Amino acid sequence: MKQLLKKGEMEKNTLEFECMGIKDGGKFPVENTGRGKDISPEFIIKNLSPHAQTFMITLEDLSHPIKRFTHWVIWNIPATDKIAKAIPSGKTVFSPEGAVQGIGYGFHRYAGPKPPKGKSHRYCFTIYVLDCKISLKSSSTKRKVLSKAKGHIIQQGEVCGYFE
Repeated sequence: MKQLLKKGEMEKNTLEFECMGIKDGGKFPVENTGRGKDISPEFIIKNLSPHAQTFMITLEDLSHPIKRFTHWVIWNIPATDKIAKAIPSGKTVFSPEGAVQGIGYGFHRYAGPKPPKGKSHRYCFTIYVLDCKISLKSSSTKRKVLSKAKGHIIQQGEVCGYFE
């Protein structure tokens, strides 16, 4: 995947955040996986730009035969210092603000790690901070959302972990 910010911009604008229960390079808690409750984790945002309007989050399986296989894509989350855990399923959430869940793993919801039994896969959450809302239908894929976000991403960061 291409970086959507230039190298110098990325170094200055890396978003720092905690993914509760998942340390970078660590193991996913079972509750955040398809083998547990399959609920999205809470995110605590550390150095949010004052120009932030919305967040976009992706969860990708980096070990899947399909490169960067999408488990979750959600956008237009209001930019705050905390994103609640257990975001409900559905095309639009956080009413009335209208965050949108696109197609990830074939669903309009968080779909946590669930590699084949006995295999370990690496997964990454990426949070993109945007200076606007994105107007796209919930049938949009990660690729389409990232394309629409290009030029509006002011910060981004990621936390990666393993499961199984």
